[in-house]
Amino acid sequence: MNKTAIIIKREYLRRVSKKSFLLVTLLMPFMVAALAFVPLWLSSIRSDDVKTVAIMDATGKYASLFEDTGNFRFINSDKSLDDYRNSDNKEIVAFLNITGDLLQNPKAATLYSEKQIPGELSRLVNQTLEKVLEEEKLTSFNIPNLREIINESKVNFSVQTIKWGADGSENTSSAMAASILGMIFTLIVYTFIVVYGSMVMQGVMEEKTNRIVELMISSVRPFDLMMGKIIGIALVGLTQLFLWGIMTSALIAGGTFLLGGGGAADISAVQQGMSMAQGGGMSMQPGVDMAVMQEVNEWLGIIHSINFVEIGIFFILYFIGGYLLYAAIFAAIGSAINQQEDSNQFIAPVMVFMIFALYAGIYSIDNPDGPLAFWCSMIPFTSPVVMMVRLPYDVPVWELLVSVALLFATAMALTWLSAKIYRVGILMYGKKPSIKEMIKWVKY
Repeated sequence: MNKTAIIIKREYLRRVSKKSFLLVTLLMPFMVAALAFVPLWLSSIRSDDVKTVAIMDATGKYASLFEDTGNFRFINSDKSLDDYRNSDNKEIVAFLNITGDLLQNPKAATLYSEKQIPGELSRLVNQTLEKVLEEEKLTSFNIPNLREIINESKVNFSVQTIKWGADGSENTSSAMAASILGMIFTLIVYTFIVVYGSMVMQGVMEEKTNRIVELMISSVRPFDLMMGKIIGIALVGLTQLFLWGIMTSALIAGGTFLLGGGGAADISAVQQGMSMAQGGGMSMQPGVDMAVMQEVNEWLGIIHSINFVEIGIFFILYFIGGYLLYAAIFAAIGSAINQQEDSNQFIAPVMVFMIFALYAGIYSIDNPDGPLAFWCSMIPFTSPVVMMVRLPYDVPVWELLVSVALLFATAMALTWLSAKIYRVGILMYGKKPSIKEMIKWVKY
């Protein structure tokens, strides 16, 4: 068997057989789901303790407007604020003091409490008073039916976006859907490069520190050892991402089934109704809402407007090219240093490029064809991340080909340079090399 293949097999099997790999792979989808939904679920749980709020209204106009809720009970009081402040009764948690006409003086209402005012109480008071003040303001204009005129004049407008196909077909498009898809791919590439690139460096440092590499170098070339480690760890990451994708899809499908009830029947009814409507028939299935059918049609058009085949192909190319480029750099860094503390001066410039690429991708969402997006998608150190944002927006083919060519050419050049550093640095001990000294290693 080829020696590089043996190294790849060793790296892959050694890492996927670890209990930590299995635990992280199995638990991560559940942890992500928990982080997303548990805080939302906890925030929806209401306390059984109803808090009392006293209203001291000098005008007599506003106290009756407040209605009790599940968390707060409002009482109208004729006592003064000092009476409550000096009282030993702590059942009342807040005091709303209204001293004058709020339409003339908005500062005439003040909410007091010994503790920090809850955001829910502040919003409830503001919404209640804003509503009545708006009505008073409209009434002061003495225009009949002014409220109805204002309501009828409100227009919710959203321009329809259509994407032309090469065959003249038209599909509904969505900038929001393209942005979400691009950011998902961007975060996947960024996370994969940072996590598994660092894993390459840690693996090289571990073997160098334990002096295992001295035995390995006696039977395999340093370049084969470095490439075997890079490819083996890449396969570990791809395996983990593949398993996460399957488990996440299963969780989403299971959650949809449990929460949706008869969702499958509803979808089939909508599809049947859509086919009847498209066939010219006027009859509809009972219970099928026309608005739901229209929304389903729009989302189907959005999905059809995205070229998933092209995006998938170039995603894999940038995924591989970006990882090879940065993994080679991390391997060279790991071979040149002896301790974790020594890695900071070498890793910092690499992370600057990665963080800049991430922010460039985020800022390119609103202008995917602008100068920032264009040039950062051509520079090999940023293109794997930034181009992910641009892919759903139909990047010209020549830009994709030039960008991919530059990325792989740079990745191969850096792999060659890293191998030069790796073959010398992997056997160097007891000395922290400088950038100048590493350049000399390349010339050996």
